[in-house]
Amino acid sequence: MYSQVGIGTANPLADLHVAGNTSTIRIESLSAVNNPAHNDGIKPALAYVNALGDVTLNPSINNGTTSGGAVAPINFLLTLPDFIPNGPLNFGNIVTSPALDTYSTGLIKKVNFTAPGSALVEVKYCISSLISMGDLNLGLANLIPFYDISSRVFKIYFCIDINNDGLDAVEASKRFGLNAQSYASANQGILGYSFTNGHGYTTVPPGTHSIHFFAEIFDGPTKVTSIGFGGAEDTIKVRVYN
Repeated sequence: MYSQVGIGTANPLADLHVAGNTSTIRIESLSAVNNPAHNDGIKPALAYVNALGDVTLNPSINNGTTSGGAVAPINFLLTLPDFIPNGPLNFGNIVTSPALDTYSTGLIKKVNFTAPGSALVEVKYCISSLISMGDLNLGLANLIPFYDISSRVFKIYFCIDINNDGLDAVEASKRFGLNAQSYASANQGILGYSFTNGHGYTTVPPGTHSIHFFAEIFDGPTKVTSIGFGGAEDTIKVRVYN
């Protein structure tokens, strides 16, 4: 014999058909009272379907078929607001392209993180930039707006140092979260912070690793471009998918 069950309908179209545009299904074994380990009663809990087809809140690495598994598919490893020191003058970490150089690069910041297992890791960042035509390393008097009728380009990206043992050639060649900004002036300019956002993905083995943020500056010959990175608000988020 074969039958279909309808709730709110005399013409069920599936094995179990709950009709009505406001209908709900309640499984009390998954409530916050009965399953507090995976349902905190505050925010909605994610439901999973295991290999047997059972609905479960248990994100076990054994596909939800055994108890005790609590490895979430998405975990935040760290969130660091203001992860770049502002410095005494709120310039942040400075990278400068001096006169006669048309390209310069420098390290902005290094951040360590630990992955509990092999995983896909996502890194999101927001970094402020303060651009000057005077060398910010020489102090406040060199915070000068552009008036030299020229253009500048700067890029931000990060590399992942696996095992935090120093970037090798292969690791340094993999640039993640690359983003750029350009600045052009006529015969006058203004001073202020701009913000660069970026994100990237990579896979890492278990262990302690480090994220190296770099900046690149491109400008014309005889021009000085000095940029303070992280003098205003900045943040980084590292999330692991396992």
